[in-house]
Amino acid sequence: MELNIVNIKGEDTGRKIELPDSIFAIEPNDHAIYLDVKQYMANNRQGTHKAKERNEVSGSTRKIKKQKGTGTARAGSIKSPVFRGGGRIFGPRPRNYSFKLNKKVKQLARLSALAYKAKNNEITIVEDFVLDTPKTKEFNAIRKNLQVDGRRFLLVLAEANRNVYLSARNIPKTEVSVASGLNTYSIMKAKRLLLTESSVEQIAKLYNE
Repeated sequence: MELNIVNIKGEDTGRKIELPDSIFAIEPNDHAIYLDVKQYMANNRQGTHKAKERNEVSGSTRKIKKQKGTGTARAGSIKSPVFRGGGRIFGPRPRNYSFKLNKKVKQLARLSALAYKAKNNEITIVEDFVLDTPKTKEFNAIRKNLQVDGRRFLLVLAEANRNVYLSARNIPKTEVSVASGLNTYSIMKAKRLLLTESSVEQIAKLYNE
C-alpha cells in the first residue's frame, strides 16, 4: 500500500512511501482488539473504591427495640444495612483490576488496529519535522494545515521529542506517541492517524522482527 507524503504545511512533497502489507494489510482480529482495549482500560483503573459495611460504621451495638410485641420486624442493631446510616451490603472493596494478556495477542491487536486505519483511509504520512521550541501556536498551525483541526488524532513519532509533546499537550483531542509506545486503545480512539516517515520505518522494524 502506497501513500503520499505531505509536509507540515499540508502540501504534497511528490514522494510516496510503501506501508508494509504484513502490518497494514492483514485481516483485523476484532476479539484481539477487544481484549487489548479491555486490558488497557482495566490497568488504568485505580481500584481504590471503598464503602463501609456494618462492622465498620460507627454506632451503638445495643439492641434498639425488644424482640417481640412491636408489630414490626425484629431489629438487633442500628448499623443494620436496612436502616439509614447503616452499613452497605456487599459494598465495593479495593481491588486490582489488571489481568494478563499474551504478548502475541497484544501485538495482533495493534496490527489489527493499524490495518483498520489503513482500510478506512485514516492514515496520513507526514514528513519528519522538528520544533525548535515548545510552541502551541505553531503546532496548532500544523494541525490546521493537515486538516485535523477539531478532530481527534494521534501523531506517531519515531522517537520522543519533548518540544512536540509540550506543544501538543494542552490541545484537546490531540495525542502524541512514539512508535514503540503505541497502544490499541489510542489507535482506535483516534479519528486520524498521523505517521511521520521515520515512524513508519520504526513500526516496520518493531513488528516484522
